[in-house]
Amino acid sequence: MGTSVCFLNLSSCPRLRLSTFRILSSAEIGVSRRQVLEQVDRELSKGDERAALSLVKDLQGKPGGLRCFAAARQVPQRLYTLDELRLNGIETASLLSPVDSTLGSIERNLQLAAILGGVAAWNVFSFNPQQILFISLGFLFLWTLDLVSFNGGIGSLVLDTIGHTFSQKYHNRVIQHEAGHFLIAYLVGILPRGYTLTSLEALKKEGSLNIQAGTAFVDFEFLEEVNAGKVSATVCNLLKFSLFSSGVATEYLLFGYAEGGLADINKLDGLLKGLGFSQKKADSQVRWAVLNTILLLRRHEAARSKLAEAMSLGKTVGSCIDIIEDNVNNADI
Repeated sequence: MGTSVCFLNLSSCPRLRLSTFRILSSAEIGVSRRQVLEQVDRELSKGDERAALSLVKDLQGKPGGLRCFAAARQVPQRLYTLDELRLNGIETASLLSPVDSTLGSIERNLQLAAILGGVAAWNVFSFNPQQILFISLGFLFLWTLDLVSFNGGIGSLVLDTIGHTFSQKYHNRVIQHEAGHFLIAYLVGILPRGYTLTSLEALKKEGSLNIQAGTAFVDFEFLEEVNAGKVSATVCNLLKFSLFSSGVATEYLLFGYAEGGLADINKLDGLLKGLGFSQKKADSQVRWAVLNTILLLRRHEAARSKLAEAMSLGKTVGSCIDIIEDNVNNADI
């Protein structure tokens, strides 16, 4: 029985072109990634977080796609002692008890200026004791109204605006803090959906004084598990705990101590209590998260630095992701 061989005559097939088999260049693959990330930005701007996350997951791990999303090499989960953290150059006292000395100093100076201004006004306008009482009660009422109605938002807005305007140290610290949040979130598999670096910027975007500057995430999956009371170890431990510690960890690595991030620590404490963690289990999760985050930030220092530059320029989420992808070595994931 003979064997027949069929040869395809390309010239006789007008619909078939050799270009069909053309290998795409790396530059063209890069354009494809950027196009997808631009679509991610559009979906996030419309508020369609599920569509944005779907686009990212579709490109996750593909050649020329998003190789860094949820690709972080993390330390094993177990109970770590304080001595083990110290062996890795981590002093938790300088990391988990942040005190914002910069804004604290600004607040004290404003209070001193207010007192001196009040004394000067008293001398210039010859206020009587009754007028001084009414003015004092007026300021007290406004301060209480801010605390009750806006959770101190007006005061925080004033302090933050002054801090960014007159303190380059404070301005840079906030940028680095949020870059840490953004980077760690992306590496452990949570998509950032936006960020603000000042309280004034947050007010303009969100229209609320109760929202402070920070990085927001596409976390509907986590919230659905929390609401259902079924928070898995993978979602809760690997993702959220790393996020809460990433900002203060960034400050600790850069400056040797953390000033911002007290709200993050308080949220972490609230989350642990809400999930019914024992103190021993809570300590274990916090120590693991701290060690894991610090090691990730050390490994990806170049990417974090470039990301901070991009965020200081107000780049979109998609552009920031593109910068992370361009500045993380394959050997580090």
